[in-house]
Amino acid sequence: MSAPASHDVPEQPRVPRTADGIAAALSGSRRMEFYRQLGTAPLEQVETILRRWWGEAMLDTDPALKDVERDIRQGRAPGGAAAEEVFPDWAGHVARARARRE
Repeated sequence: MSAPASHDVPEQPRVPRTADGIAAALSGSRRMEFYRQLGTAPLEQVETILRRWWGEAMLDTDPALKDVERDIRQGRAPGGAAAEEVFPDWAGHVARARARRE
């Protein structure tokens, strides 16, 4: 009997779909917010909270997003446009995003 083909084995997600996996992928203050929401949620809302934060953790750990973010911070947007041309309020957007993460 032969071993199953590699395409038959599902690839593990970058962030495990568990509370601990999600928490491990989040930074300090975001991790605390995740635990706060999870710990105070009624049972019927727990799955929704886990799904939302798993998506956040996947975005936070996406290496391709980090490359795009680096390019934009350096004044380049995908396609060669300046960040301010693509995002007229880029500095404000960055400030708001940083505030949400802390």
